[in-house]
Amino acid sequence: MMILTSAKGIGYGIFWALLMNFTSVINDVLAKLLGEDLHFIEIAFFRFLFSALTALIVIGIQHFKGLKSGYTSNHQFRLISSFQTKYHGYHILRSILGAVAIGLCCCSVNKLPLAENTIILFSDTLFMLPLASIFLKEKIGIKCWSATILGMIGIIIMYRPITEHLNILALIPTTAAILFATMNIMVKKMVEKNENNLVMLFYFGLYTTLLTAIFVPSYWTCPSIRDISLLLALGIGSNLIQLFLFLAYRATKASVISPIRYAELPISIAFGYLFFAQIPDLNSIIGAIIIIGTTYIMSRES
Repeated sequence: MMILTSAKGIGYGIFWALLMNFTSVINDVLAKLLGEDLHFIEIAFFRFLFSALTALIVIGIQHFKGLKSGYTSNHQFRLISSFQTKYHGYHILRSILGAVAIGLCCCSVNKLPLAENTIILFSDTLFMLPLASIFLKEKIGIKCWSATILGMIGIIIMYRPITEHLNILALIPTTAAILFATMNIMVKKMVEKNENNLVMLFYFGLYTTLLTAIFVPSYWTCPSIRDISLLLALGIGSNLIQLFLFLAYRATKASVISPIRYAELPISIAFGYLFFAQIPDLNSIIGAIIIIGTTYIMSRES
């Protein structure tokens, strides 16, 4: 089934990565809309909670489909096997990093313009390439290393260092980007170990829910029916983002998938204008041009 398997090849990897980009921007819009009523920690909590619940529902559906098909003797269709994993340490560490990273994203998307937040988060690719070289043993050429350094300059421009309006808030998505890069490397390692997609979705949702639940009481606001609907969509979108990422990594190398992330920029600009009447400023445009240019170099080298 599509949830459990993926075809191999660069084309398939790019396809899943593009779907991930589109879903990611939609989630940013939802988080920004929710930020009008709720604290970002509460938003993150419900995102993780609904993510875990929807993953649990899908696991249950897979189990009962197996029962109806008469495959009860096959461990693949036993409910207990759907939760079995040898990598609880990986899941817990990824969940800790994810809880912090997504919490920071829920904060930054409500502090910065949508497109600017997206551009800065692009820097996860710049951090991911060195990590892929070290931990995944992927060969990265000199052009990619040069492009990474140039891309960092583009990120610095986003901070507006030579103006009187130093954008210190840019530290929030930059920190999230570093954590996302580390998480992506962990995902790639788990995929290489043939960890089940649904298992990764479920444990990430479970552990992140438990972690953020500790802090929710201090920031609790009773959500409206509208908020609950948006939060549910946010949780489902969170699972889809991860699922598309898993499928992309099963299809091709991490260094091929990373540059495709920048296709998210025009989507983010369009949604930012449509929903929030936001237009990128000159620094954002210059930074984006540099970052996208470095991405082109990385794509050719990969």
